[in-house]
Amino acid sequence: MATANVVEVGSGQTPGMTVMEKESSMAGKFQLYKDAKGKFRSRLKAGNGEIIAVGEAYETKASAENGIASVQKNAPDASVVDLTE
Repeated sequence: MATANVVEVGSGQTPGMTVMEKESSMAGKFQLYKDAKGKFRSRLKAGNGEIIAVGEAYETKASAENGIASVQKNAPDASVVDLTE
């Protein structure tokens, strides 16, 4: 299984590997990265470093950034709808 190359901001690693971290209001952070196929993706990490959500693949960085912004704007008080019943 292919894995993405991710470099934390400020790690001093190769600048060509794209990662942007955005602080969220949930004491976690969003990471923006390129996956193994070169698509832009985001994931939400909790304060303890656990990945708690992964976004879809986008062709452009701007689209992935818009996806992050949409989650930040539209889900701060989102309810849970149980569709399993």
